Amino acid sequence: MSEQELPPWLKEQVSRFQQLQQNLQAILMQKQQVELESVEIDRALEDLGKAGPEDTVYKSAGPLLIRAKKEDISKELEEKKELAKTRLMVLSKQETRVKDNLKEVENKINQMIRGAQGNLGPAGGPGIVGGTNSSAQSPK
Repeated sequence: MSEQELPPWLKEQVSRFQQLQQNLQAILMQKQQVELESVEIDRALEDLGKAGPEDTVYKSAGPLLIRAKKEDISKELEEKKELAKTRLMVLSKQETRVKDNLKEVENKINQMIRGAQGNLGPAGGPGIVGGTNSSAQSPK
């Protein structure tokens, strides 16, 4: 069955499946960026901890470096770290929700294909979506 031969209800589910895949990809990219940011914050906090009380400390403000108090920078980095942790938790929940939706839509598509093949008879051929070969499954 080519894409043009797909019934509208199946096209809709395939489109939804593709949209969910794109959403998952975007979430995973955001999650990776937040994880990298968190690692950078940890390194900065570690380096800041090595600085002595008399050492001059600077913070970046766009293209400028501005002298700042070690305690203020440390507090700011801890807040950024907490925010990154919260963002990671939210993104992980979104990832789980989207993965569950993907499984649900994939199962729905496979059921639709099996139903359509049942109407076509044995010449309908196997339906494979997401690596699942529906013709290999025998009804119990």
